[in-house]
Amino acid sequence: MSNESIISAENLVYEKPELMNDNYMHYCPGCSHGVAHKLVGEVIKEMGIEEITIGIAPVGCAVFAYNYLDIDWQQAAHGRAPALASATKRLLPDKMVFTYQGDGDLAAIGTAETIHAANRGENIAIIFINNGIYGMTGGQMAPTTLPNMKTSTSPTGRNVETMGNPLKILDLVAMLDGVCLATRQAVHTAPAIRRAKRMIRKAFENSMEGKGTSIVEIVSTCNSGWKMTPVQANKWMEENMFPTYPLGDLKNI
Repeated sequence: MSNESIISAENLVYEKPELMNDNYMHYCPGCSHGVAHKLVGEVIKEMGIEEITIGIAPVGCAVFAYNYLDIDWQQAAHGRAPALASATKRLLPDKMVFTYQGDGDLAAIGTAETIHAANRGENIAIIFINNGIYGMTGGQMAPTTLPNMKTSTSPTGRNVETMGNPLKILDLVAMLDGVCLATRQAVHTAPAIRRAKRMIRKAFENSMEGKGTSIVEIVSTCNSGWKMTPVQANKWMEENMFPTYPLGDLKNI
């Protein structure tokens, strides 16, 4: 190795994960999806499972996840990713199968699929991006929207008396016997990113070891839907999202 290469390697601070394609991302600047994609790509590469991994892309902001990670993908109908993942893992038990879903997909139209896959203990990993809003379709209220939070369909704020309380679906599935990992993380700081990456790897390892269903919720920002700058969105998330969706493990066995 030349001196130049040694100096370059020693000073390396960041490089694009090898599995990430050279495509322009469609996500808004400051969106948490980009960081989450990076972590998934890094974990798959570090585990050496890129040839046996199958991702299930949903409907929503992450609908084009297959454009960015160079692995095998399937496209699921809205909310049905856990059902498709269950079938894929059962037919191909030696594969590492995961879904990548937003809160509108997983916790609204996909509530039944999520709960029943988890209850059966399907050996899949679920990456759950929770930004409390429908980001792709215009910023409508989602099941995870906070009380008094303004959206395009709750312009004066979510009224819990008429619109119900935020759905803490991770808390629900954590109670199910088929779930071996239910953890809530974030990607807004370097330490948070490191913790999120560790839990994504744990979820993938669980899938390969046949331990049951693993769900990694990532509390995220939607600065476009929230009408904030990325910096403002991170601060708002810390002050408002984390009290309702506290970070940490709900279940890890």
